[in-house]
Amino acid sequence: MNKILIFTASTGGGHNQVAKSLESEFKAKGYDVVKLDVLKEISKVLDVLIADGYRVLATNMPKMYGGLYKISDKERINNRITKLFTKITSDKVYDIIKKNSPDLIIGTHPFIVNVIGRLKENRRINLPFISVVTDFQAHQTYINKHVDAYITGSCYTEKSLIKRGIPREKIYPYGIPVRREFLQSKSTQRRKKDKYFTVLLMGGSMGVKSMKKALKNLVKCTHPLRIIAICGNNQALKKSIEKKYVSTYKDKKIFVYGYTQKVPQLMDVSDIIITKPGGITVSESIIKNIPMIIPYYIPGQEEENAQFLVDSEAAIKVDEMKEIGYVIDYLIENPEKLEEMRNNMKKIANTHSLDSILELSNRLIKQYKYEWGIANEG
Repeated sequence: MNKILIFTASTGGGHNQVAKSLESEFKAKGYDVVKLDVLKEISKVLDVLIADGYRVLATNMPKMYGGLYKISDKERINNRITKLFTKITSDKVYDIIKKNSPDLIIGTHPFIVNVIGRLKENRRINLPFISVVTDFQAHQTYINKHVDAYITGSCYTEKSLIKRGIPREKIYPYGIPVRREFLQSKSTQRRKKDKYFTVLLMGGSMGVKSMKKALKNLVKCTHPLRIIAICGNNQALKKSIEKKYVSTYKDKKIFVYGYTQKVPQLMDVSDIIITKPGGITVSESIIKNIPMIIPYYIPGQEEENAQFLVDSEAAIKVDEMKEIGYVIDYLIENPEKLEEMRNNMKKIANTHSLDSILELSNRLIKQYKYEWGIANEG
């Protein structure tokens, strides 16, 4: 039985979600899988400093976070940062690898890339390594010549890696891994419609103020709407919305969810999604071919994700919340535009394949074992 070691980190939930999806897929195929949060394993202090620091900056000081993201994306500055990080962490990561004896290492966070690269360069390990780029533009931290394969969300990401010197043959646009439930039911329900245009509002990640502003402007639409609002774990927000909006508007059917595992099914019955463009949410929307309205994003990788979707004509970015109602009315009155956006999502999704990721992983394991055998015979 081959063993997979997956490294993730808790700077945002996306990296962990990808790691969990991969863990589930590999286990279903009979692999032995170990999934670890690299920061938590190495140092509690480092984990608090980096993971909690990310949350504070991204939530409370997004412009500052965006500025730091862009500065650290510059090669010279990034090299200094990664050199320090790898120096601090490489011995402990080596001990983790030695203890687990994997046949393949997968990183769903860029922090681990240069650590593994250093260990391979110094010949302390001889193992295949796959880096999963969890957004649609590759940050400089992902770049290392010792990565055997990059899994990307699109050909757009592929181009950004090539610009940074990564050979095309190392890049596989198989999609940012999502739960298999998103692949299982591509419903045609949204095409068998009643008079209600269905909007999925993924508000949990947008924050309370943004969620309420979005709803306030949605109910101003002149057309009948079915609004599905997902509040995540924020029960206070859920109760507030239910009290203020449910059963208040005759031509607006409003359904409010807290945390739910039914997102794939809710996407299936929706015409459009309003959310901020985290890498995983974007990938899920691509798989479901559901166009997006983007009213808010965190500067940095989400800004780049938004630009990718807008450039692909699969999403509309609004500068102010009050524009949401106008955009919805426009799309209802111009269904050919909505269909065009949906088709553009479908084009992006054409290369997405969890099975291809598994096949690539198996191929790399066999390749390394074969080369190791030849070397030993020599």
